[in-house]
Amino acid sequence: MLYPLIKLFTRLALLLFCRDIRIRNKAALGVSGPLLVTANHPNSFLDAIIIGAQFDRPVHFLARGDAFRKPWHARLLRVLNMIPIYRLRDGKEHLHLNEYAFDQCKQILASNGIVLIFIEGICVNSHQLQSFKKGAARIAIENRSRISFRVLPLGIAYDSLVRFGKTINIAIGSAIPVNELLPFDEDAKNLRYFNEQLFPQIEKLVEIPERKQATAEWKSVIAFPALIGYLVHIIPYAMIRLFVRNKTKGTVFYDSVLFGMLFLLYPLYLLLLGWLLCWLGVSSWLIVLIIVLHPLLARCTLLYR
Repeated sequence: MLYPLIKLFTRLALLLFCRDIRIRNKAALGVSGPLLVTANHPNSFLDAIIIGAQFDRPVHFLARGDAFRKPWHARLLRVLNMIPIYRLRDGKEHLHLNEYAFDQCKQILASNGIVLIFIEGICVNSHQLQSFKKGAARIAIENRSRISFRVLPLGIAYDSLVRFGKTINIAIGSAIPVNELLPFDEDAKNLRYFNEQLFPQIEKLVEIPERKQATAEWKSVIAFPALIGYLVHIIPYAMIRLFVRNKTKGTVFYDSVLFGMLFLLYPLYLLLLGWLLCWLGVSSWLIVLIIVLHPLLARCTLLYR
């Protein structure tokens, strides 16, 4: 029940976090039937958030299991349809839990759902593809005899992996019937063939976008609201950014944690601002106007940069 509401707010939040999201082969987002989406993974959980927000139907994600260690983290991630999967580096004692993840994938595909897996099996802040792991191929091999599903290659790329106000390219390939990627009787051969066929397809879908500047005419129109938006947001944003930067130093989580913090705290900031204005005796209609203008001014600031 919460997922559609969260997706709606996520789409709105992305308008304030991302300057532009460009999608090639957008029609593929509405494809029916069970899908195994295989994508590259340059920017931690932000990749899953952005990709999932674009699809018409709910998307279930396989995510690194160590992120689920804290109970409240686990609850939040499961609300976002994320399924924990563990690597050897997370400890051998956790590997048996992967059976639950693969069973969940089986149930989702059997229900005509969408499973998104980052086929590299690791997040590196780079657009250069890493070698593919076995997870996606294993899901395909274990379910091909039970479910007729398709594999959808997808590439995601950013103009910057650290800068706020990103331009993002999402390029989607053609959906491939799973049996075309598993032509052999031996699982080992199928696993190798599956990854060998998908690697060049995903590699050509990773298209780093060029950042287009606003025209001089458009900048002149939004210059004043962009300045106001900058002035009213710079202090709270700078405080959150500094906190996140210190907490995520040396990791790949900066962007995803920054987005998550802003997603949770910005509505609270607006509520607190509204309460303060009410306490100061400002009229209700003016409070509503100020609250509504805040995200609009933030969007102007983003477009002006």
